[in-house]
Amino acid sequence: MAVINQPNSQIRLTNVSLVRMKKGKKRFEIACYQNKVQDWRQKIEKDLDEVLQIPQVFINVSKGQVANNDDLMKAFNTTDQDQIVLEILNKGEIQLNEKERNANLEQKQNEFLNIISTKCINPRSKKRYPPTMIEKALNEVKFHLNPAKATKTQALDAIKVLVEKQIIPIARAQMKIKITLTKKAYQKVYENEIKPKIDHLEELDNNGKHYEITGIIDPINYRVLVTLLEEKDLKNEASLEVLDMSAIKET
Repeated sequence: MAVINQPNSQIRLTNVSLVRMKKGKKRFEIACYQNKVQDWRQKIEKDLDEVLQIPQVFINVSKGQVANNDDLMKAFNTTDQDQIVLEILNKGEIQLNEKERNANLEQKQNEFLNIISTKCINPRSKKRYPPTMIEKALNEVKFHLNPAKATKTQALDAIKVLVEKQIIPIARAQMKIKITLTKKAYQKVYENEIKPKIDHLEELDNNGKHYEITGIIDPINYRVLVTLLEEKDLKNEASLEVLDMSAIKET
C-alpha cells in the first residue's frame, strides 16, 4: 500500500497500479487504479477520473515524492500536469503488482490451454480434450507457457510437441469439406488456387455438369477458401459445405 504525504494530509493509496516513464535521468510515475490502464488504452474506459487515483506526476509514488516543475520542464518541455499525465498514461510502462501479474498469468494460461483444446482432438474418439487434460499432458513433457511471448505462437508450438510425444492420443483437428464447382469455375480456380489448400483429397467427382471435391483441410484454410470463392465472383458457380469439424487426415 502506497502512502502519499502532502502538507495537510496523508493520502493512502490501495490497490494501486503504477505507470512509469523514464525521461533523461529522471523517472516519472502516476498512480492508477488496478486493471484500469489497459481499459483506458483499449478505449473501454474513457473517464480519466476512473483511471487515476491522483491526477499528479510523481518521482516516486510509494514515497510520496511529487515531481517539481523544473524536472517536468526539462523532461517534457511543459509543466502542464494534465498533458504530462496523459503522455505517461498512454506511453508509459505499466508496473503490475503481484495480484495483477498473477491474474494476467492465469488469463494467458487459460487462453493458451483453450487454443490447444479447440485445435486438437483425440483421433480415436474424435472428441476434444478439456484444458485440464491438456495442461496435465504439457506438464509431463515439461512445456510451460512463457508469459512474455505470444500465447498463440506458443500454443501452436505446444501442439507440435504433444502430437510428436503422444503422451495422450492427440492430433490436429481438421475440417472435412465438399466444394461444388461448375465446369467453368473448376477450370478457373481448382488447380492453382483450391487444390493447394486441400491437405488430403478424398474424392473428385465429375457428373458432367459439376465437379464435387471432397477433402480434408486445415481449419485456417476455410476462411481462405470462402474468401477466394467470393473474390472470384463465383456466387452461382461454386459452393462450400463443411461435412465434419473434427476430421483427421489419414496417413
